[in-house]
Amino acid sequence: MRAVPTWIDKVHDRDKVEQCIYDLAFKPDGSQLIVAAGNRVLVYDTSDGTLIQPLKGHKDTVYCVAYAKDGKRFASGSADKSIIIWTSKLEGILKYTHNDSIQCVAYNPVSHQLASCSSGDFGLWSPEQKSVSKHKVNSKITCCGWTNDGQYLALGMMNGVVSIRNKNGEEKVKIERPGGSSSPIWSIAWNPSKDWWKWMPFCEGEDDEAVDVDSSMPEPLCLLIDTAYSQSCSSRVEVLGLGRQLERERQAGRGAETDRSGGEEGEPMLQGAFSDPDHFSQLRDEHNDILAVADWGQKLSFYQLSGKQIGKDRTLTYDPCCVSYFSKGEYIVMGGSDKQASLYTKDGVRLGTIGEQSSWVWTCRVKPDSNYVVLGCQDGTIAFFQLIFSTVHGLYKDRYAYRDSMTDVIVQHLITEQKVRIKCRELVKKIAIYRNRLAIQLPEKILIYELYSDDSSDMHYRIKEKICRKFECNLLVVCSQHIILCQEKRLQCLSFTSIKEKEWLMESLIRYIKVIGGPPGREGLLVGLKNGAILKIFVDNPFAITLLKQSTSVRCLDMSTSRSKLAVVDEHNTCLVYDIHTKELLFQEPNANSVAWNTQCEDMLCFSGSGYLNIKASNFPVHQQKLQGFVVGYNGSKIFCLHVYSMSAVEVPQSAPMYQYLERRMFKEAYQIACLGVTDSDWRDLATEALEGLDFDTAKKAFIRVRDLRYLELINSIEERKKRGESDTELFLADVYAYQGKFHEAARLYKRTGLESRALSMYTDLRMFEYAKEFVGAADPKNTRMLMSKQADWAKNSKEPRAAAQMYLTAGEHLKAIDIIGEHGWVDMLIDIARKLDKAEREPLAKCAAYFQKLKHHGYASETYSKMGDLQALVHLHVEARHWDEAFSLVEKHAQFKDDVYVPYAQWLAENDRFEEAQKAFHKAGRQSEAVKVLEQLTHNAVVESRFNDAAYYYWMLSMQCLDIARENEERKEEMLKKFKRFQHLAELYHVYHSIQRYTVRCSPQMKDEPFSSHMPETLFNISRYLLHNLTKDVPLGISKVNTLYALAKQSRTLGAFKLARHAYEKLQDLHVPSRFQESMDLGSLTVRSKPYHDNEDLIPMCYRCSTNNPLLNSQGSVCINCKQPFIYSASSYEVLPLVQFYLDKGIGDEEAVSLIDLEVPCIDRKAARWQEMSSGESQSLKLDDGTEDIEEDPFMAKLSFEQGGSDFVPVVVSRSVLRSMSRRDVLIKRWPKPLQWEYYRSLLPDVSITMCPSCFQMFHSEDYELLVLQHNCCPYCRRPIDEPN
Repeated sequence: MRAVPTWIDKVHDRDKVEQCIYDLAFKPDGSQLIVAAGNRVLVYDTSDGTLIQPLKGHKDTVYCVAYAKDGKRFASGSADKSIIIWTSKLEGILKYTHNDSIQCVAYNPVSHQLASCSSGDFGLWSPEQKSVSKHKVNSKITCCGWTNDGQYLALGMMNGVVSIRNKNGEEKVKIERPGGSSSPIWSIAWNPSKDWWKWMPFCEGEDDEAVDVDSSMPEPLCLLIDTAYSQSCSSRVEVLGLGRQLERERQAGRGAETDRSGGEEGEPMLQGAFSDPDHFSQLRDEHNDILAVADWGQKLSFYQLSGKQIGKDRTLTYDPCCVSYFSKGEYIVMGGSDKQASLYTKDGVRLGTIGEQSSWVWTCRVKPDSNYVVLGCQDGTIAFFQLIFSTVHGLYKDRYAYRDSMTDVIVQHLITEQKVRIKCRELVKKIAIYRNRLAIQLPEKILIYELYSDDSSDMHYRIKEKICRKFECNLLVVCSQHIILCQEKRLQCLSFTSIKEKEWLMESLIRYIKVIGGPPGREGLLVGLKNGAILKIFVDNPFAITLLKQSTSVRCLDMSTSRSKLAVVDEHNTCLVYDIHTKELLFQEPNANSVAWNTQCEDMLCFSGSGYLNIKASNFPVHQQKLQGFVVGYNGSKIFCLHVYSMSAVEVPQSAPMYQYLERRMFKEAYQIACLGVTDSDWRDLATEALEGLDFDTAKKAFIRVRDLRYLELINSIEERKKRGESDTELFLADVYAYQGKFHEAARLYKRTGLESRALSMYTDLRMFEYAKEFVGAADPKNTRMLMSKQADWAKNSKEPRAAAQMYLTAGEHLKAIDIIGEHGWVDMLIDIARKLDKAEREPLAKCAAYFQKLKHHGYASETYSKMGDLQALVHLHVEARHWDEAFSLVEKHAQFKDDVYVPYAQWLAENDRFEEAQKAFHKAGRQSEAVKVLEQLTHNAVVESRFNDAAYYYWMLSMQCLDIARENEERKEEMLKKFKRFQHLAELYHVYHSIQRYTVRCSPQMKDEPFSSHMPETLFNISRYLLHNLTKDVPLGISKVNTLYALAKQSRTLGAFKLARHAYEKLQDLHVPSRFQESMDLGSLTVRSKPYHDNEDLIPMCYRCSTNNPLLNSQGSVCINCKQPFIYSASSYEVLPLVQFYLDKGIGDEEAVSLIDLEVPCIDRKAARWQEMSSGESQSLKLDDGTEDIEEDPFMAKLSFEQGGSDFVPVVVSRSVLRSMSRRDVLIKRWPKPLQWEYYRSLLPDVSITMCPSCFQMFHSEDYELLVLQHNCCPYCRRPIDEPN
């Protein structure tokens, strides 16, 4: 630190008598200085010391002055007991008085309230008050000062007491100094900084240990470490950065709940700063003002607002008259009886003398926000000084150590930006750093620190040695085991135990010294002298080695990594670079103030000067960019630059030197430079240039950096080809040019190497067809066609399909053209191609036909297949298009395709519910078993899905199918006839059950009345009886006996058949009845018992053959209980029809029988006719006499000779005469196809009109049949359309 006088003035009165300067005050902007001199107030211009104006108003000596913080007014106090308020325009505006002389005045920094203190009281006045409030004190007030927030006023008194008052003048804290009235308080000052806790000591001790804190250490552990060490240490290490965060959080009201996870802007967290964490938390929460108190007991002390003393008293060697803080609170200026002003740290450590005077220094003030200090002396001297703080620092690679606040050392890691603070508590004079060593010179000792570990990012320092001696030196250097002291021309090497081991005496002043590495204990030093000599000294060698000598003085030195080159900056700011071995000057550059070699690249250095950073690679021209400060280090792409007091690591892309190497095609050197740090585009340029220069190794590494797989694949392929023996560099370069898009250069090289085909492929792949045609010329038609084909490929991919198709046709590639045309549905173009193609070109014709088929143009497809003669494809076309007539006509001519047509035809018919036609088609295809399987599956599905009407129809279809198989297949005749009978029976059952199922499904338990039904009750009654008569054995799948009995019970009760209803309910009791019927069944079972136990006689069925009444439920089935004649039922109402089946006598064929029946009925005397009873084995028959001479009786009307209830059934057999006697309209014939026999029925009530379906041979009342046909337009049983011929 140096104090430079700016201006000095001496104040006299008119009689040339020296006037004591009792007080000074700066205007807040620092432009004016207010001086209390004699009985005048003087106003000076601070820039040059000009007296602006003397102010007169006081009648006696002016003791004190103070300026308001807002700069609008200032006050002066005098021995005349008055206070005068002056404006900034130097006009007096107010005056008030006290009872005694005024000792001191102070403006509140916030409210601008003025405190004026006299020997017996103090007053508080503000502009808005009309009067001054005064408060008595018991001792003379010597000094006063407001806290930073203006809440409290501190008063220093002659009796050694400091009284702290609030804004109302009430005493809140009283501090009594140990000396009492023998140690009057002569000056006090509040620290203007709010970050007092960052620097204030909380432990005392000697510098025998250093608490060191690693920024990555967890907080609790660090606090424990600090507790262990800080009780006996005065040198402390703390990490910077958290102070500002805590202050922000205090202002935000967070107080002690601060999250101490780290500082702002990535700074490490504060750790180990206090010995007691609880104490730290308590202090941090207290008011943040610190009061410095100087008394004439020659002590300097610090207090908190609460009155608690911080640390111990600092002993002074003089009586202090004034204390003043710098604006930021980092330093204290004090003056007094020692006739000088001294600079102290904020915690009271003396740093040095500011200015020595010839009399007491009564007052000193610091100009706001500056390093200027003004002193006022007993002899009237006003001295204005500028304080210049020199930079004390050291650098080794990426660690930079520098002095902060004069007593602290901060070590900064330039890469990680970590910082640690070492608090030495004394003036730091010199700093040296080397590898893991740090040397700090204090006034009376040198401290040697070391890192805890060899980790490059470790910031954990601890004291290794202390050299407790006072040294005077210009430069300090530390090595692994030694320190080097530079004193003018002398170098001394001392061990860490303070033993002087070596000494070198130079011929000239030492201007620069640097450690350049070496093994521990044998390091080398680079020394530059004022006479231009440059030496190398090893600490274990007493002899210095002269490297070279130049004519100009040395300012800065650095040696390259390999120790082969030396860079020197001389006194003329010229950077000179020498070859150490040859002593040759390699080059020199002007405008340099410092220089540094790149530690990672031998041929690169940088130097700074004239506001520019200069980077030089090898002997290439210098690359410049703007940069303020001094270059002190160069590592990779980082340049370490010192600007004023701050060191920064500047990331500098090494693009310029890299391109300089590239221009000279020095690819490996350019790669080394790029590795130091360049942009991605620079890497790509390097890779490209190296590739074009055929330096594949460098290109490969560069392309790996930019992750360009495409070029890496190219390089790998070239390397593989080189391994296989290829060595044509022009061919390799052609490939490179092709990859880079330099297609014409690549084509020329391909042609030169005799590989025109590659050039052609390149052009065609790139769709440069015009260039390709120019390259090929018209000589080779084969290549021309190939080009045309590739151009067509390109047109296809470019969404120009029509042009592509034309090009393919021109190139003769019909298949590709047909694909494009077919995909786009251009039928006209397609048929044109098909008609132009020769029939021998089957593949393109087949593709044309396939596209016609796909596009539903079957006519064109048929034409194309016909041209090809592909009949099978033509058949498949007709089948797929469902053009059955064309398909059948082809089959008629070519029977081998029968299966190809009829099988899909039958399947199509079956899918469209045209089963009758499907059967015929299956028959024609000879696939009868398939037909049966399809129908069986359909039938099963219908039953499972409860579509019983469909099931009846499918069973009837199955029965007819079986009949057809039996007729055509003699071997399976018996099996098929059994199936026919079974299927016919099932068809009738499902047809009947369909009505029962519909009825029961619609029943609901809540409905008391009958559910809605399309059938009359009599019909449901008959259907139920018919079904029960036929369910005596196995019950078919899907048919419910419960539903049948339930329907029968309901309808019987409705129709008056109460006996039958009771029987049905009793039967239901034995069966599992669904819950939805249970309530209805229980109710019906009870109520039917209230009815008479007999059936309605109108419901009793009668046998039309023997006129016997039959029970409603017959255990023998649907036959007469007397004659065993089977009942014939109507297929709609299921009433018994008046029909009796008869059989033909032996020898009478069906045709003869029909012809006899069709004859006109002869007149016969029926009375003369006689029955003849004939027995033959187990059968009996009644036969009318066949003799023409006898008149036979009608066999249908004759009385039966056997007793009622006989066990054998006697069928009616008729002779020719009986047939001749029958009327055609009374006979119904079921004309079953072979191998079945026809069945004959005679109506015994000719007036009852009966209709038989000619397809299924089911009998109906004619009226019912006609109604059903009108409803369904087909037979209700076999679904034969009404207009279909028999």
